[in-house]
Amino acid sequence: MAEGILATGVVLAGGLSRRMGGGDKGLVDIGGKTMLGCVVKRLRPQVGRLIINANGDPERFEALGLPVVADTIAGFLGPLAGVLAGMRWSLLHAPEARWIVTATSDVPFLPTDLVARLAAAVANRPIAIALAQSRGGMHPAIGLWSVALADDLEQQLRAGLRKVLQWTDQQGAVAVPFDPTKIGSQVIDPFFNANTPDDIETVRSTLAGAGPST
Repeated sequence: MAEGILATGVVLAGGLSRRMGGGDKGLVDIGGKTMLGCVVKRLRPQVGRLIINANGDPERFEALGLPVVADTIAGFLGPLAGVLAGMRWSLLHAPEARWIVTATSDVPFLPTDLVARLAAAVANRPIAIALAQSRGGMHPAIGLWSVALADDLEQQLRAGLRKVLQWTDQQGAVAVPFDPTKIGSQVIDPFFNANTPDDIETVRSTLAGAGPST
C-alpha cells in the first residue's frame, strides 16, 4: 500500500458489457491473462484491502482469491452503485481506511502510482473525491472517494441519481491528469479501456510487445 494512504481498492466488474456481447469482459483472455487480472496486479500493491464489485455468481472470480461484493442497491444502477457497495464494505471490514479507490475491470494499463497521485490531489481535504483524467477526458469510474460520503451517495441513488459526474460535481471533485504511458514500444493512454473486440486485439498486441512482466 502507498505509504500514508489508507485506502481500500474496489475493482468495478459489474458492467453489462453490451458492446462485447454481454458477459464479463474483464475475464476475456488477452494472452494467458485477463484484463481483470492485470488490474488486480497493478492495484493490489497500492491499497490496504482489495475487493471486486460484481453481481451474480461470485465463483467466476474465485481464481483471484478476493472478496466479491454485490451492489447494496438492486437494479444494476451503474458505477455509482458499485462505489457505494465498496464504501459500505470498507466501512465494515476496513474501518481504518478513509478512502476507497475504484478502477474498472477493463483498464489493463492502470498506473502503478494511481492511488498516490489521486490522494496527493486532495491531501488537504478530509472529505473529497479525486477522479482520473487523461487526454482531456474524465474517467468517472476511476477515482479516490471519501467513505464519509456514503450516506449522501445512497440517498441520492435512491432518489434516482445515475450520472457519476452529476454527483461528483456536486461534491467538488478534483480532476487529476495522467500522461500517456509507454508499454513496450507503444505509447498508450494509461486508462485505455477495452469495450469492443477491436479494443481487445489492441490490448493483446500491446501486451505481446511488452513482455511477460507487464
